[in-house]
Amino acid sequence: MNLTTPRLRRSFFARDPVILARDLLGRILFYRTTDGLLAGRIVETEAYTGAADPASHAFRGRTARNTVMFGPAGYAYVYFSYGMHYCLNVTAERRGTAGAVLLRALEPLAGIDLMRAQGDHGPEPKLLSGPGKIGRAFGLGLRDNGRDFTRGPLGISAGTAIPDGQVAVSRRVGISRAVDFPYRFAVVGSRSVSGSVPSAR
Repeated sequence: MNLTTPRLRRSFFARDPVILARDLLGRILFYRTTDGLLAGRIVETEAYTGAADPASHAFRGRTARNTVMFGPAGYAYVYFSYGMHYCLNVTAERRGTAGAVLLRALEPLAGIDLMRAQGDHGPEPKLLSGPGKIGRAFGLGLRDNGRDFTRGPLGISAGTAIPDGQVAVSRRVGISRAVDFPYRFAVVGSRSVSGSVPSAR
């Protein structure tokens, strides 16, 4: 399987964040760096909508920090969290309507030695088992905010879609508002998921 092609098109991303979060499972995030190719299979995501979602960065409207969320779909929204982590999101929805999907966990596929050098040094399945781990292993920073996933070094390819019978749906984690929204999606049985996973829906 080619890890970087075919890329997902803009129309794939321009949908409701909750639908996009589920459909991103099984797709491949990749980053062509000067040191080599980094890639991982997406196995856990969380959806964040706009004004109706108190946990969303866009809940109170557009700011300098979240402006990418209001732009076209298929762009990287990168933010600094807890003073230590860079978290990677995929923008959704149509231009002017905020929406994004947080990438919570990946299964490493390529560039594992580089991931270890930049990020954690634990067992391979856990190298990308959390948003902060993805940010470190991929060497992400605010310079990556606004990158276009449909072109350039950072992209998402088609990979292999995950059937419903292998997808678990649950509440989002690590937040204090709107905790009951069932906006977290994970591949059942993946050792790279960041936390406990309920049974498939």
